[in-house]
Amino acid sequence: MIDTVNYFKQKLKTEQQIGMWVGLADSYCAEIAANAGYDWLLIDGEHAPNDVRSILGQLQSVAAYPSQAVVRPVTGDVALIKQLLDIGAQTLLIPMVETAEQAELMVKATRYPPEGIRGVGAALARASRWNNISDYLQTADEQICVLVQIESKRGLQNLDEILQVEGVDGVFIGPADLSAALGHLGNPNHPDVQKAIVESIQKIRAAGKAAGILSADETLAKQYLALGTEFVAVGVDTSLLMKSMKQLLAKYKDVDVTTTTQSSVY
Repeated sequence: MIDTVNYFKQKLKTEQQIGMWVGLADSYCAEIAANAGYDWLLIDGEHAPNDVRSILGQLQSVAAYPSQAVVRPVTGDVALIKQLLDIGAQTLLIPMVETAEQAELMVKATRYPPEGIRGVGAALARASRWNNISDYLQTADEQICVLVQIESKRGLQNLDEILQVEGVDGVFIGPADLSAALGHLGNPNHPDVQKAIVESIQKIRAAGKAAGILSADETLAKQYLALGTEFVAVGVDTSLLMKSMKQLLAKYKDVDVTTTTQSSVY
């Protein structure tokens, strides 16, 4: 029997999950990340050079492992969400959500009518195993997990209303864009940014939603976990690869091992 349970969604309110950002846009690299044992992997379609077909390959690679795939589309587009769901994505992280109306539309885009507006084309879809999951249309909605990303002043201002939207399972704080929006571009460690992040995490959890964030800074990541943040990404594959390559080269050549002058969110 094909297992279509969304274990990421199932565990959101029962245990903390540690994730890795996957930006190399390659199924072989995604499988290596899955083999490493992270609870969830973010397949990034916003800033990494991914399209629907490359995301499909990564979903197929990750499927053999316990790691759960979370897909971030380039934008909250209804037609694109339909395609991502049909290729088998069950958890979506929608970037730059700023209003409750946007959040409501994202939830509707993941549900079949009459509750939503997702197009019905299961015979063509990997998600239903091309109609070999006989009750897919009846059970798909309950396995979809919608995460919305708050990363702007407007998003912060409307957070209370966004948290009231039924069907939003979690809210992810985007520290890089948020720090820029608050006037501290490249410095998410600024006290004002951290204050906004901590207060948002507390507010999200108090509303009964799951809170999430990305931070490659070990100290900050552990602080977020101590706050109870349910899903935390602690690294990015591209950054790890670059860092390790430069560190190795420095053993043989006099080179600068610094990879960036920016903060360590990524």
